[in-house]
Amino acid sequence: MLDTYMTEIVAAVAILILAIVYFSVIKPKQKQNLEDKPEDSIADTQEDTTSAKTVTEDTASTKIEKKIETAEQDVLSGEEEGDFGVYEASITLDEEENVEVPTIERNKRTVPPHGKIHKENFKDFAGQRILVAEDNLINQKVISGLLADTGIEITMADDGQEALDILANDNNYNIILMDAHMPRVDGFEATREIRKIPEYNHIVVVALSGDTASDDIKKMRDAGMEEQLEKPLRMDSLYDILYAYFNDGSSNDDEDEDTQSFITKELNTEEGLSVSGYDEEFYDEILNEFVNTYSTSTTKLRELLKDGKLKETDKYLLDLSGITANIGAANISKITIEFKKAISHPEDKEYVQIFKDYTASLQELLKDIKQYKSE
Repeated sequence: MLDTYMTEIVAAVAILILAIVYFSVIKPKQKQNLEDKPEDSIADTQEDTTSAKTVTEDTASTKIEKKIETAEQDVLSGEEEGDFGVYEASITLDEEENVEVPTIERNKRTVPPHGKIHKENFKDFAGQRILVAEDNLINQKVISGLLADTGIEITMADDGQEALDILANDNNYNIILMDAHMPRVDGFEATREIRKIPEYNHIVVVALSGDTASDDIKKMRDAGMEEQLEKPLRMDSLYDILYAYFNDGSSNDDEDEDTQSFITKELNTEEGLSVSGYDEEFYDEILNEFVNTYSTSTTKLRELLKDGKLKETDKYLLDLSGITANIGAANISKITIEFKKAISHPEDKEYVQIFKDYTASLQELLKDIKQYKSE
């Protein structure tokens, strides 16, 4: 029987001997060789790994750079172009913050009936201080001219941020006339910041805007603007605001003064003079300012549209609509409002014809201004 299983017994013993030799001699020797391996060899192995990783990162970096380069080329080449140039696919509008505006108790007086307001009537508020945040130079000139020599102190800010900086140093103002649309910090954001500071609660913020739709007025109210004055600024409306919130002031029952009227399709000087407080010299200054600043407005509009600067075009047209109304040019003011609506849908091409209408109206208006001033 032993002879029968001899072969299997020999094989098992051989396997056992090999296992003992492997675990006792060969494996420890391999471990020792690994521990004794030169550092350079290990570093070479790590470099190989790092090199592979670097190649991968370089490849990814190259891909990102190519994407950026492609995006820049798309912008520079004007991928989305219309007849006037690059079209801005979207326009960033003012975003409202979810800020709860505190309710402030005001001692607001009822304005009694009065006759037509003239520049002289604003002397009723001599000694008062008003901060005006307005970025348009002609609008600044109109407000400054209306209140010049009345005893009212006017401080001008070119945008909302400048208004906030002024208040940080001196908040002794009862009223701020706040343009809703300005660069850097607009009127909405500036007003929200003002309403966060209890030390400014005595200040009445009055919105200045050509936007009179109910949702626009609601946006002004939500931001903390308590009153709204429509552009072009009317003497009666401004007087009523000042009367309601200042401690003095008196109604005006003077009879209307005789003024020279010049009325055409494009220019109604009676309207313009009423905005200017029936100060003919001041009205002439505003007309000169308009001619000097906006006689080339068609070229400016063409350039803005060609460059696809729709947001800037919209702002420029908003200024034009208010300024032309200020001087009594109701027809061209209406055209600019239609122009604003048309560029919000450039695919309809309606703005092309309106641009032609604006050009023709402006030429006639400039002729009428020249004729009025020569009489």
